[in-house]
Formats: sequence, structure tokens, C-alpha cells
Amino acid sequence: MAKKASPSATEQKIFVLDTSVIIYDHTAIKNFQEHDVVIPITVLEELDNFKKGNDTKNFAAREFTRYVDVMSGKNLLQDWTPINGRTHGRFKIEMHTSSKIDAEKIFGEKKADHKILNAALYTAETNPSKKVILVTKDINLRIKAKSLNLHAEDYTTGKILTIDELYTGNSVVDRASVEAVNLIYEKGACPSKDVLKKEVPLANHYYVVKNAGGSVLTRYEESSKTLKRVVKTSSYGIIPKNAEQSFALDAIMNPDIRLVSIQGVAGTGKTLLSLAGALEQRRNYHQIYLARPIVPLSNKDIGYLPGDVNSKLNPYMEPLWDNLKFIKSQFTEKDKELKAINEMIENEKIVICPLAFIRGRSLSNMFFIVDEAQNLTPHEVKTIITRAGENTKIIFTGDIYQIDTPYLDAQSNGLSYLIDKVKGQPLYAHITLQKGERSDLANLANDLL
Repeated sequence: MAKKASPSATEQKIFVLDTSVIIYDHTAIKNFQEHDVVIPITVLEELDNFKKGNDTKNFAAREFTRYVDVMSGKNLLQDWTPINGRTHGRFKIEMHTSSKIDAEKIFGEKKADHKILNAALYTAETNPSKKVILVTKDINLRIKAKSLNLHAEDYTTGKILTIDELYTGNSVVDRASVEAVNLIYEKGACPSKDVLKKEVPLANHYYVVKNAGGSVLTRYEESSKTLKRVVKTSSYGIIPKNAEQSFALDAIMNPDIRLVSIQGVAGTGKTLLSLAGALEQRRNYHQIYLARPIVPLSNKDIGYLPGDVNSKLNPYMEPLWDNLKFIKSQFTEKDKELKAINEMIENEKIVICPLAFIRGRSLSNMFFIVDEAQNLTPHEVKTIITRAGENTKIIFTGDIYQIDTPYLDAQSNGLSYLIDKVKGQPLYAHITLQKGERSDLANLANDLL
């Protein structure tokens, strides 16, 4: 409900935003249409603590405070200020951090969350004719608010409706005609209507086409309205082990597909296939970048780790180096492929780094792999893609069920949002990897634990 409010709604509401909402989406204040928005002063204080640094939360804090400063103009922030002309409501900063129902006394602790609760309670007390709703990504804070008889909701802009129906990128067609399958094998393609009948496929959707005589792997090409054969091929020593991996590598290697997402549990080969495909196409790009967001253990800042910056960050980048080492292990010291990899690392043609380190860069002539994309917000994913310049390909990989950040879930993370919103576009392909190929032991853990 804290999504964009319906224009037809007649009840005027006041939404009180928590710090977690601003960190998740620093443009959130614009997403409540005709309703008013209150920012507790405690939120500004918390954002002030976040303003220094290169992490996403630091960027969000700076951008939001700049926005508030510009929007307020010559107005006093304790007064109602229009958000965006006549089409939106107003906003103000609420200075009161106490109310008749004192959250700090009830919960027995002086902390920022309880001050924000008090600000929301005070807003409700002083605006009895309007419905006041606390909007927060923090589940515990929502529960506390409701226990105080205060309306509370998740911020759902960027949240997909249901994860069960999330696009998988591939499907199986049974009982295809012998003629159609033979045509795909002989000519490399066949008209999609010969196999799919009246089904209207999405661009770059993958199909396993089966009949009693066998099966063939295909991809729907929208421009020609055909199912084109997908041939299992190796990339830099890495050979797909199942149909889904073949589909993923096909999308990675296709120059007409500029944006790819690969979703799957640990051990399905998401990052390995992406890196192998990038190395196979190394001559087509100036650089190969592998990046991942830093999510410190127990949500502590990485400053608590010993050593310099590189020492602090290396443990987070190690999984990416492991994939590169695995590819290198496919070759001997005499093989030119191994020498090429070593030279690319030495000349920084292959770069492995935290995602925050590429902020502000123009992503041109680059093969860009973003690992652990489920730990990104929808806004972060959008920011990355909108920085893509000429001759850049971006691969997002991740597991939407293994999220390490406290205010994201399977429905609200950037990878799920990307899959849901961009499916069917000619420049995009998605594949869900189901089968783990790391080891029987890893598959046992994924299936049973």
C-alpha cells in the first residue's frame, strides 16, 4: 500500500518515512502522489551519520539531503512544502520526538527507532482527521508500531507482487512435430508458430522442444519470429552441463543481447559461466569487470576488520577469484589461454572489485558482471544499467532466496525487480538455473537443508 497511492483514493493520508525507506530508495518521497509525507528529524540525524563513504547507503543519504535542501528553497522545513507541484502532496520535517504514548518508556530504551515511532504517534495525535501511516522496511519496527495502535506498512514501490510467478526464462514444449524438430536440426531454426501454435512468446525466451524422437534446445528470436537452435558449446574450457546452463551461455555469448540476468542457488554455475563467456569474448571489449556489493557479516561496517582497505575487501572478493582460478585450472602453463588470463589481470583488463568502486564511472566498451545482485535495491540496479555506454554488456547473477541485507527480501530486491520488469525486451534475456553442478554434497544441502 505504501506503493504509489491510487489517484482515485479520496482519503487523505500522511505517510511518515523511516530511515530504512530512504536508504532503500532516496526518491521515495516522490512516490505518494497526492498524500503528504513527514520526515522525522531523527531520520535526518541518522542520514547525517551515513553521509560519508562510498557505499550505497552513503550515496542515498547524500542524495536525499540534497533533494530536501533544493525542494525546501526559502521555506522553513517545519512548514508544509509542496513536493512536486499540484500532482503531489506536501512534506515537512517533524521535530517532535515525544508523544502522549511514549515509545521510549514503553519499550524501555532510548534509540532512534523509538524516537521515529514517537514522531509518527505525535503526527497521528495532531492530525486526527487523517490516516497516519508509518512506512518502514524494518519488520520489527512495523510490529512495534502496530502494537501501539499505529498503522504501519512496508514500502512496496519496487516490490513485485508474487515470487511464485517470477519469470524463469525457459520452458518445455512436449509433443512437437517430427517435421519441426527436424527442421530446427537441419536449418538451425523454424517458424515459432510451427511449434508454439497460438502462444505469443517473449523475446529471447528459451524452449526445450521435445517429441518422441528426441529434443532440441531453442531460443525465440523476435525479429524473425523463429525458434533458433541453441548449440551446446564450450567457452574458455567451461562446458555447459545441462540445458539451462546451455541457455545461459547462449545469452551471455549473444552480441545482440546486451542485458542478462541469471538466477539460481549456489553451485548452479551462474558466475562461472558469466566469466567464461566474458573471457571467450575478451577481444570485443576493453575490460572485463566483476563486481559484487559488500555486505559485511552481522551488518557491521568493514572498518572492524584488520588491515588496509585491500585486506578488508579481499575476503568479499574471494568467491570471484575462485571462479577465475577454476577457469585457469582448465589449462596448463603452456596454454595460450592461461597466459592470456594472466596478462589481462596484470594489465587490468580483468578487474575484480567491490561494486561501490565503480560508482560514477562510465561503463563503455565493458563486459560487466554483477555478482550477488539479490543484495541490490531496484534503484541500484537501475543506476547500474543507466550508466551503460556503447558496446557494454551487463550480466546480473544471484539467488533471490539468499539475501544478506536486512531490508530486502525475495520480492523487493533488485534482481527480482529486474527480472519482472524487463522480461520480453529484445535486448534482454533471463534464465533460471535449477540444477546444482558444484557437487553431489552441495546439491544435497540445497535440496534438504
